[in-house]
Amino acid sequence: MSGINLFQQFSARFGQIAVLIDPEKTNREEQLLPLALKAEFAGVSYFFVGGSTVSRKEIETTISLLKKLTQIPVVIFPGGNQQLSAEADGILYLSLVSGRNPDFLITHHVNSALEVFQLGIEVIPTGYILVDGGTKSSVAYVSQTTPIPCDQKSIAVSTALAAVLQGKKVIYFDAGSGAKDCVPAEFISELRKYTDLPVIVGGGIRDIDRIRNYHESKTNVIVIGNRLEENLDFLLDIQAYVKNS
Repeated sequence: MSGINLFQQFSARFGQIAVLIDPEKTNREEQLLPLALKAEFAGVSYFFVGGSTVSRKEIETTISLLKKLTQIPVVIFPGGNQQLSAEADGILYLSLVSGRNPDFLITHHVNSALEVFQLGIEVIPTGYILVDGGTKSSVAYVSQTTPIPCDQKSIAVSTALAAVLQGKKVIYFDAGSGAKDCVPAEFISELRKYTDLPVIVGGGIRDIDRIRNYHESKTNVIVIGNRLEENLDFLLDIQAYVKNS
């Protein structure tokens, strides 16, 4: 165990920033070193590592390098039961509660449960909710599930509350990698009427105004991915926001 309590850190405050790394695209030290240095300067709280079709070798290599390069906690964001590493600080143990595919509700969990127990890392049961981001995301394609439409706030909130009642400790709303449209901040504002459990939001977040909207809606962790693949210096904008927020 790393000694870090990720769940407590998630719960501690709103507006934390996580950087999502896809090990299929970013898995070499020359890529990760500038990212790690700028993320530390920017006050990033977490690295999330994973993707829909990432191999075991790719995720282990990426996490091992990150642990050598940075003190920022590294959290597995798994797209399948093979995406595990004992070097991570924890894992978001995702159940795709917005879909009806049993593989992503329970089958992957059964296949990985014994190994996850033996890893000795923090396991955070997470209700994962896919929201329509205006594109056919890799998550929707691989999981063969239908995202919740952006105009269906009541369905999104009810889905999140069902996950809470089932015992999930964190809710993760995701519009998917490269989304054109983000998860509506109103989803979080409405959910806050019923629960204070940590909420994570990702997908298509490309500017500081959107980060500010999520922060003000009491989102605990805001995940930035593709925007940094396009322009790593967006972390400088994040640094200015984190410093002044």
